Amino acid sequence: MTAYSPELTLRDARAKYFAVNNFGWGGYDDRWVKVEYGLLRFYFPNTNGRVKVVKYHDLHHILTKYGTSLSGETEIGAWEVATGCTRSLAAWLLNLSGFAWGLVINPKGVYKAFLRGRQSANLYHLPFNDELLSSSVGDLRQKLKLDEPLRPASFADKAAFILWSLISLATLLAIIGIVIAPLILILICGWWLLG
Repeated sequence: MTAYSPELTLRDARAKYFAVNNFGWGGYDDRWVKVEYGLLRFYFPNTNGRVKVVKYHDLHHILTKYGTSLSGETEIGAWEVATGCTRSLAAWLLNLSGFAWGLVINPKGVYKAFLRGRQSANLYHLPFNDELLSSSVGDLRQKLKLDEPLRPASFADKAAFILWSLISLATLLAIIGIVIAPLILILICGWWLLG
């Protein structure tokens, strides 16, 4: 992950983040979101709900220092779930899906990010405006308690991790089911009509 100086404003750090990750201007106006990791490629609609939360999500990458690799996305997903996410269905679905994938490919990173989220806060409760973007990276890291050392997990932290792990896995299975079920139905109908 690229380092973002504490003195930078979020606006300047975000411009650097977009440039380093080759995101243009975040893709906020794109109709589709393209996800590519190695051979894995898929697209999904860039809904208004997603655009609203991804503006914060991008800033969270900068503040938490989680990368945009698949592992980094699983970590920030777990962190955002643990910090309380937001009232947006898009945020919950995206973050819970990332959390679930992380349990498979990055369990230690996801656990540590979840604990960090339990001990810090996010930006979702703040208005997305010029004042927020004019804030310094260092000041916001301090306000969100992201610069504090990670404390050992409490029993409540461990229980919450288990609960959210189950919820994230159920969410991912539901999403996969919603996508795959129509394909299976089409195959069955085609087999029945041709048979």
